[in-house]
Amino acid sequence: MGRFVVFGAGGRAGRQAVAEARRRGHQVTAVVRDPSRYGGLADGGVRITAGDVTDVADVAALAAGHDAAINTAAVIDSETFFTSAAHALIKGLQQAGVDRLVTVGLASLLPGPDGIRLLDMPDFPAEFRPFCLAHAAGLEALGVEGGTLDWVYVSPVGDFDHEGDRTGHYEIREHGDMTARISYADFALVLLDEAETPRHHRSHLAVT
Repeated sequence: MGRFVVFGAGGRAGRQAVAEARRRGHQVTAVVRDPSRYGGLADGGVRITAGDVTDVADVAALAAGHDAAINTAAVIDSETFFTSAAHALIKGLQQAGVDRLVTVGLASLLPGPDGIRLLDMPDFPAEFRPFCLAHAAGLEALGVEGGTLDWVYVSPVGDFDHEGDRTGHYEIREHGDMTARISYADFALVLLDEAETPRHHRSHLAVT
């Protein structure tokens, strides 16, 4: 049985990561901004607590004693959230003695078959660019400043199937394809597989 801390545990990906961890018999610390809103997450193996993934002290305190951290937290309208989270996770996990980070990312940062990032395609919707660029800055911070932290940035190949069920399997791809879909429950399989037994290191892992 392992111990995992999940930041952003109240979101769709976070809830499924908590559920998958419990399905495997692990102990989970579920970090949310307001625990009173997420009582449904609680069971005998889940501790719900308030925390801020952009705060080094919070990350260090909440991650201490865990085997790995999973970060599913996201903010839509902030240019700095993902870089702040990356900085806090790098420093906080080091202080906590946690070496492994599995963090959720975007397909738009993947290259297409021609090698051009989906984000840089001429027909990419302009209204989504600020959010994608903020995510890209967070990924760059992990790459440049991550030091000895063993991180992996996991994204769908395309997008989430918001109504999709758990099939129990997934595929790894090299290129982005915005027509591809994966359910949140299957995506959680990847997050827990990589937290339990790291196979991909300091890279962008794309799954469908």
